[in-house]
Parts: sequence; structure tokens; C-alpha cells
Amino acid sequence: MKSYEFNATPENGTIRIPDKYRNMITSEVKVILLEQKPSIDNKIDAKNHCKSDLLLPPTTNTEGWIFSREEANER
Repeated sequence: MKSYEFNATPENGTIRIPDKYRNMITSEVKVILLEQKPSIDNKIDAKNHCKSDLLLPPTTNTEGWIFSREEANER
């Protein structure tokens, strides 16, 4: 799997692939969007939520687990 990284500004819901990559990408791609600059809406939204609201709840119940540092490092 190859990967290419570039910055782009979406226009009307479309992200343009730069010319230097256009002929290199000939198959289906997976797109992951990372916003470079938070928008004003995101700043306002972030103020209304604490960090714990943005995290997924743990999936393993660790209540009652007791182990030493050596045991923890082995795990």
C-alpha cells in the first residue's frame, strides 16, 4: 500500500488531487480527513465539552485487578 500526503482546501465538497499525484493513483483510495485549522464552530463546540466526553468508554473492566510493576511490564 502506498500513501501520499498533501494539503488541500475542499471546494463544494470536492478535494482536488495535485497534478504530481494524479497519474500515480490509479485504483480505489481510502480518504482520511484531518482538519488543519479548527473552525470557529469547533472552538465553540470544544468549550462546551470536556475531554472525557470525546473519548470512548473503556471496554475492559479492570476493577479488582492487582499486579506489581513487573507484572504490568510483562503484560
